[in-house]
Amino acid sequence: MASNAPVLDWAWSTTPATTAALVAGGAYSVATVGAATGLPASYALLVSAAGATAQAGADLYQRRPAGHTAARCAAWLATGGWTAATLAGHTALTWGATGWWAAGTAAGMTLARGLVRAEQSARTERASRRLQKWANDQAKEWHERLHRLFRLEEHEVEGVKPWTGDVGYTVRVRMPSDTPELPADAVRKLAVDLRLPKGGGIQIVDGEVYGELHIRVTAKDVLAETIDFPDDLSATSIYQRIQIGLLTDAEPADFPLADVCALEIGQTGSGKSNLINVTNAQLLRTVDAVVWHLDVTGAGISLPWLRSWALDGASDVPLVDWTADTVEEAHIMLDVAIAAINTRKAAYQDLMHEANDDKIPVSPEVPAIILVVDEIAELPYEILAKLDSVVDTGRAARVRTVISGLRATQDVITAAMKKQSRVRIGMRVSDPEELHHLFPTGSGRLDPRAAGHKGSGFLSAPDEDDVDGQPGSFKCYRIKPRVINAIAPQLCERRPVVDAVSLETEPGRYYASRWGRILPRLYKTKKLSPTTHPYTHLDILWPPLDAATGLPVTTSGKPRKTTEPSTPPAGSEIAPPRPRFGSDALAALLAAPAAETGQRAGAEEAQVIRAEFGRVVQQAGVPADRPNPVPTLLADAHNAVVAAGGRMHTADLAEPLGMDPLVLGTELGKLLREVGIERPGKGTVRAGMDGESRPGYTAETLAAAIRAYTTRDGQ
Repeated sequence: MASNAPVLDWAWSTTPATTAALVAGGAYSVATVGAATGLPASYALLVSAAGATAQAGADLYQRRPAGHTAARCAAWLATGGWTAATLAGHTALTWGATGWWAAGTAAGMTLARGLVRAEQSARTERASRRLQKWANDQAKEWHERLHRLFRLEEHEVEGVKPWTGDVGYTVRVRMPSDTPELPADAVRKLAVDLRLPKGGGIQIVDGEVYGELHIRVTAKDVLAETIDFPDDLSATSIYQRIQIGLLTDAEPADFPLADVCALEIGQTGSGKSNLINVTNAQLLRTVDAVVWHLDVTGAGISLPWLRSWALDGASDVPLVDWTADTVEEAHIMLDVAIAAINTRKAAYQDLMHEANDDKIPVSPEVPAIILVVDEIAELPYEILAKLDSVVDTGRAARVRTVISGLRATQDVITAAMKKQSRVRIGMRVSDPEELHHLFPTGSGRLDPRAAGHKGSGFLSAPDEDDVDGQPGSFKCYRIKPRVINAIAPQLCERRPVVDAVSLETEPGRYYASRWGRILPRLYKTKKLSPTTHPYTHLDILWPPLDAATGLPVTTSGKPRKTTEPSTPPAGSEIAPPRPRFGSDALAALLAAPAAETGQRAGAEEAQVIRAEFGRVVQQAGVPADRPNPVPTLLADAHNAVVAAGGRMHTADLAEPLGMDPLVLGTELGKLLREVGIERPGKGTVRAGMDGESRPGYTAETLAAAIRAYTTRDGQ
C-alpha cells in the first residue's frame, strides 16, 4: 500500500543573509557558554583570524573584487573581536554586549546580501558582454560567408541567437529585395563550409516578415542521445502542452490535446511503444483528464500502468481508468464515450455559458476523457466507425483521442482520423511515402534519414497561437517499465473520476463492472491485489447480443448479470471463460457433420453459417441436393482459429490442419480472394504466448469469408 506518512526533509539551503545570521548566532553562543566555563579570549581571536584567512583564499580563487574580499575579512575579524571582548569581561548577557551584537548582526546580514547581489550583477554583465561579443563575431562571419558563397549584396545579419544547451544557434538574415531566397543547394554548401560534425545540420525557414530568413545551425546531434524521462512529476492540466521529448535545438517537443486529436505512427522497432508510454505518463500527470485505453491485441499499452494496482497493491486506484482488451469491450467503451459526448453537450450548457465558451470547461470535477488507441490496423470496421464518431463529435464535450498505428497508409488511417488529428507524430519509417501521407504540408522536404535514430521521429502540432507548424525532427524521452512502476503510486493520488453526468446513460451502466470483465482475462491465473476488490467484487454486467449482427447491445435490452466473484480463492482453479459472443457456438457448428440428403421436408436443409467478427449471425439451410457453399478448408481453419482464441499464425494453424504452412497460406489466400476478402494489417497478426506479429489469420476475417460464400450462392 502507498504510505502517506510524513517524510523528513534533510535538504540544507541558506542565503547569504541567513549565513551571516548563523555565524553571529554561533559567536553569541560561544561567548555565553565560554564566559561560564572560562574559555580564553585568545581562542576567539584565533578562530576569527583563521576564518578571515580562509575567506581571503576563497575570494581569491573565485576572482572576487578586492574590496569585497576586504569587507568579508573585516566582518570575520569584527565578530572575533566582539567575542574575545565579551569572554574577557564575562559580559555576554548584559544589555550593552547584546546591543553591540545585534547591531553587528544586522550590519553583517546587510553587507552579505549587498555583496552577493553586486557580484551576481557583475557576473551577468560579464556573461552578457561575452555573449554580445560572440554574437557580433558570428554576425560578421555570417555576413562574409553569405557574400562569399552566394554573391549576396546589401544583405544584413540582424542577429545570432544561441540555443539551450549549446547545441546550436539561429542566424536571422534580412535578404536583399532582388534575392529574397537562397539557392536550392544552400543547405549543403553551408554545412560543408561550417564543417559541421556528423549529426549536425542546417535548416532554412522563413522569418516573421517577408524577406527575412532564419538559418538554424545544429552543431550537436540531440537525436543520437538517450534522453531519460524527466524526474518532474508535478501536477499538470490537460490545458497544458504534452511534452514527449526534445527538438533538435533542445527545445521541448510538445503538443496540445484539449481541443485536438493526435495521431502517432511508427514501424516495429521505431520506439512507438515507448512513445505511447511517454504520452501516457504525461497524461497521467494531469488532474483533469481521465485516460481510457483501447488495445485489442492484449492491452499491451495498459499492463505496465496497471501492475502497481492490480498485482503489487502499491496504488489504491487504477491509473488507466478503463482498458478495452477485446473487440467486444471496445464496443462497450466507445458506446459509453459516444453517449457521454451527447449527454455532456446538453448537461453542461450552464458551465459553458459561465465560461463564455462553446466547449466544456475542464476541471477535476468534470474531467476530459482521453482515448489512447493502439494497433489501429487490427480493429474491425464497426469499431473504426465508432472511433470516427468520437473524433468528429467529441471536441466540445472534451472527449479526445490519441491513435497509434504501425503504418501511415490509407488502409490503416481513416479519413476522419487524418483530418481531425492536427497533432501528427511519425516515428522512424523506411518508406518516405508514409511520411508524405502523414505530413502532406511540406512533406516533400522530409527525409527519413533526418530522424534515423531509434526513438526519434517527426512532430507537427499547433503552436501557442493555434497555428499548425511544419513537421520537425525530435527525440522522444525514454521511459522503462521499472520507472513506470516507481512513479505509478505517486500519480495515482491525483487521478480524477468520470463525472456522473457522463455515466447517466444506457451504456453507462456497464462502466462500474468494467474491471470485473477485464482483469480475469488480463491476468488469468495471477493473484490480484486486494486493491482491486472494490472494482471486481460486485455484480458483473454483460450486454446482450444483437440477433442480426452478433454485436453487443448497450442501449436496449436486459443486460446479463453474474454475481460470481471475478477472482477465485487462492489455490483454486480458474474456470475457463464462458462463451460470451458465440465463438464457441460457431466452432461447434462448423465442426459438426453436414446434414445428409433425403431428410424430411422440415429438416432437409444442410447447415449454412452466416457469421461476422467470429460470431453466428444467422444459420440458414440449403436444399438437400445443393452442396454446402463453404469450402471445407475454410471451415476447418476457422474452427481451429476460434479454438485458439481468435488469432493464429499460419505456421501454427498448419499443424492442426496437417498441411505445409506454405501450401496452407496459398490455398487460404485463394479462398479469400475468391470472395474479395482481405486480411487487415497486410496479413500479419499478433498471436502466441509472445504476441509476435507474423503472417496469420483472425477469426473475424475467416468468418467474413464464410458469410461471403453463403451470400454469393444466394443463401
